[in-house]
Amino acid sequence: MIRVNLLPHREAKRKARQQQLAILAGLTAALALAIGGMLWVVFNAQVANQKERNKYLSTEIAKLDKQIEEIRKIREETASLLAKKQVVEGLQSNRSEPVQLLDQMLRQLPEGLYLKSIRQTGNKINVTGYTQSQARVSAFMRNIEASPFLENPNLIEIKAVTVASQRANEFNLDFFIKRVKAEEKGGKRGAPSAPAKAPEKKV
Repeated sequence: MIRVNLLPHREAKRKARQQQLAILAGLTAALALAIGGMLWVVFNAQVANQKERNKYLSTEIAKLDKQIEEIRKIREETASLLAKKQVVEGLQSNRSEPVQLLDQMLRQLPEGLYLKSIRQTGNKINVTGYTQSQARVSAFMRNIEASPFLENPNLIEIKAVTVASQRANEFNLDFFIKRVKAEEKGGKRGAPSAPAKAPEKKV
């Protein structure tokens, strides 16, 4: 019977397998490194691209913010100019108002009724005065209602007082000036028409 020693053959075969495993491990590691490097390059490129996009967006947002600020300033200037224009138009439309008010006060004031003070707040007029008869105050209020320039008389107070050793009635009343509405100003701009004279009523 022939005996064959297989130990050297098995040892060589084991070494060959170990070499194959080492080569396979090296190839696997190299492939993993290559893939990792490729992924790093790709991700780094994407990050760089995103940074560029973010930088571009930041630049454009800054431009838009600047434009928005300019638009806001323009709107503020426009609103300021419109407000000034409205004030000027109001002054132009109401420049004859004091003259008309005094004219109407003289026209509508009944005989025997004397004014002490006249105060104006906007289109509201407050007057105080004296009269011997309360009926003259009623006549004054009716004349105001009939005036094309005045409206809405409201008697606040009337009381008996002594003036220059004589008994009289002191009254306090409000009324309003009729003003042209904004939509009517365009057609009525220019010289204001003289108000019609209301008939004077004597009591």
